[in-house]
Amino acid sequence: MIQGSCCCGAVRFELLAQPSTMGTCHCSRCRKAGASTIVFVKREDLRWVQGREHVATYQPEAPYKYARCFCRICGSSLGEILSEESSFPIAANALDTETGLRNRFHEFTSEKPGWVQICDDAPQNPGHPAT
Repeated sequence: MIQGSCCCGAVRFELLAQPSTMGTCHCSRCRKAGASTIVFVKREDLRWVQGREHVATYQPEAPYKYARCFCRICGSSLGEILSEESSFPIAANALDTETGLRNRFHEFTSEKPGWVQICDDAPQNPGHPAT
């Protein structure tokens, strides 16, 4: 069981299974939202413990389509935790339990600012990784 929460503890959740992968997005939107490193989870593996009502969603204007969730009390980034998709990313910083996962990719390195140094050997992609 992997536990997660926001900074103030109002939002708490559990993952019933290990996330499938971890990656880092260097696009300006993810950096600004504070959710650059993400883990991918299955919707059926997410169990709310408390505070789902404290999760707010920022819906961007087109051409962007991915909503970003955050705690409306403390502002902690939660990734796409309210997504209706079968699998979606949540912010790795919201996990309280060690997962043992390591970064498997970097995406949108073309938008990476000069002050960020990539210090692992995960593949780097100028956009989304090729599937």
